Amino acid sequence: MVQVREVAYDCDVLVVGGGIVGLSTAYAITRAAPGTRVTVLEKEPGPARHQTGRNSGVIHSGIYYRPGSLKARYAVRGAAEMVKFCAEYGIAHAVTGKLIVATERSELPRLHALVQRGRENGIPVRELGAAQIAEYEPEVRGLAAIHVGTTGVADFAGVARQLAEASGAEIRYGARAVRVDRRPELGVAVRTAGGDIVRGRVLVNCAGLYCDEVARLTGDEPEVRIVPFRGEYYELARPALVRGLVYPVPDPAFPFLGVHLTRGIDGGVHVGPNAVPALAREGYGWGVVRPREVAGTLAWPGAWAMARQHWRYGAGEFWRSVSKPAFTDAVRRLLPAVQPDDLVRAAPGVRAQAVLRDGTLVDDFLIREGARAVHVLNAPSPAATASLPIGRSVARRALAVLGSL
Repeated sequence: MVQVREVAYDCDVLVVGGGIVGLSTAYAITRAAPGTRVTVLEKEPGPARHQTGRNSGVIHSGIYYRPGSLKARYAVRGAAEMVKFCAEYGIAHAVTGKLIVATERSELPRLHALVQRGRENGIPVRELGAAQIAEYEPEVRGLAAIHVGTTGVADFAGVARQLAEASGAEIRYGARAVRVDRRPELGVAVRTAGGDIVRGRVLVNCAGLYCDEVARLTGDEPEVRIVPFRGEYYELARPALVRGLVYPVPDPAFPFLGVHLTRGIDGGVHVGPNAVPALAREGYGWGVVRPREVAGTLAWPGAWAMARQHWRYGAGEFWRSVSKPAFTDAVRRLLPAVQPDDLVRAAPGVRAQAVLRDGTLVDDFLIREGARAVHVLNAPSPAATASLPIGRSVARRALAVLGSL
């Protein structure tokens, strides 16, 4: 008979990562199982400092995503829940609707396919001819468009702060996880950069840009690697040119939505992002280089396979990154009136994109389990929109593990 020694646990569930997904998970756990002790470790001095606080703030409708996928189901459900959550807690938000505009004849079949996909996902859409576009956006030009009424914008950083407060969890900021000691018969202990040791019965990994590294620290092979893509934004100096949200027809081969126009809750209009490989997981500019992280990316066969498959697309994104005229030309496809001086650099973001060994970009949310652990391994956009359903899904898994001990 194996003797299991007594352990003094600091919590029942230990969440690594204080972005919107980690905090939604903590919130869902304490809602579903009151009395469950949850601790969240976040390496930054506050919540939502990376993907959550550096995106375009869009509440996505779910129209882009494959019917039946987690992204489709959770985005459609999450959009409605996010609006309700923001209204309940007085968080800035607006349901604005958006246009998806075809500017070339070759895009018309893809636009029609989006109409069909939207209907399969239960999303109301209105098809527009060229003349009808001006009803919504007088300065936008295109051959055809669709209007999606359930899209909106929200202060996702504010949502994250509210989730942290309402969860009742212990949130430890400035606590970067540097070592994980997982023992299936005992639990999980995490050492932070400050030397503290936090012990829990179950670990939930919501580390975003570092989720694959945390999985490996735990002893689980995630079978993916995070390849960081920087999204570079401009702000429109003449925000009156755009009333709401305007998107191009996306290329279905990529998880990126293309350069789009987003009127935020502050009234400003963000333009972008493009998507270029970052030279660090938190590489918010070309001058931010972390050789160890670059080497880690280059050591993953999937990074090279991805580059071989998509180098033409990547070259275009790189050119728009270094050439403002090229970026302006991309915007003019939708908004002909825009001039280079109308575009003012804004804060960039970095997307944590999971890539498989064969170079495939993981297209859906990816959640996997290990002994006493749940790992969220791919949760880029629309994860902020879908954060409440994602949090419940992760919470169910964590509580099931906890209940089996």
